[in-house]
Amino acid sequence: MRRFVWCTTFSALLACMVVSRGLGQSTPQPTQNIVSAPTKSPSPVDTVEPIAEDSDAAIDPASLLPDLPSLPPEKASLIGGTIQKLDRVRDEITVQVFGGGKIKIFFDPRTHIYLGTDKASTSDLHRGDRIYVDTILDGSLVFAKNIRLKNTVSAGLSQGVVTSYRSDRGELVMRDILSPRALKVRLTTQTKIVHGDRAVGAAELVSGTLVSVKFGPEEDGRAVAREISVLAVPGSSFTFAGRVTSIDLRLGLIVLTSSTDNKIYEIHFDPNLLSVDDNLRPDSNVTVQTRFDGSQYMARSITVKPSGQQ
Repeated sequence: MRRFVWCTTFSALLACMVVSRGLGQSTPQPTQNIVSAPTKSPSPVDTVEPIAEDSDAAIDPASLLPDLPSLPPEKASLIGGTIQKLDRVRDEITVQVFGGGKIKIFFDPRTHIYLGTDKASTSDLHRGDRIYVDTILDGSLVFAKNIRLKNTVSAGLSQGVVTSYRSDRGELVMRDILSPRALKVRLTTQTKIVHGDRAVGAAELVSGTLVSVKFGPEEDGRAVAREISVLAVPGSSFTFAGRVTSIDLRLGLIVLTSSTDNKIYEIHFDPNLLSVDDNLRPDSNVTVQTRFDGSQYMARSITVKPSGQQ
């Protein structure tokens, strides 16, 4: 009887130990007061709908491109000529340079394009356009920093320098301002020749005279002059006032937009003979005294007006 009671007591003690060990293993560790957020059904505002493939939402491809690097801080060289070839895929133009020669120039969105004094775009560039280009070297490439288109003029109007005039043939040979090729013009008894506000004879069409020609209908495939205006004769003096659009001190060339007629003029100067104001830079307002030497305007003095003065 005592043995049975002892066995029963031992079995109960052993069972208690097993239960206590099992409870110790399954008891959870204490936590840091975690509070469960109450669940709620999503409202229409919280619901994010996927964008359908045929959605009208459009993404600008340009916004996915990285920003272009800044241009190298180099002085620009000025080039004037006509666009001989335009490649919009490779972003390059081939320019027939005034005085002869060709040069390939590259451009990209960093290039500023102007039509006269107004901003323009690459869509305004066309083969045969007369342009001035501020160029810099971007690595080994000639890059266009600025491209300036000359104001469009009538197809029946040209300006250039007289190369020769043959009265026996009634033929005037002239060189257009920005083209190295000679242009032959036929004069008739109906051709009007003026110098300023007075009528003059063909004897004033000497070599080196700067003229503007208005054309009439062609005859026998040749251009016929309807009116010839004598603008300048070799040795005559002119004063220009306006804004400097480009300048190349190395070549001695200023491109000026006249405040009188809003036309663009090329004015040359000899850097070794003419002292230049340190304030002379693009966008400066200047007054330039020039002499026409039979092929170009040569500056005799350049005066920079104070900032803010027109």
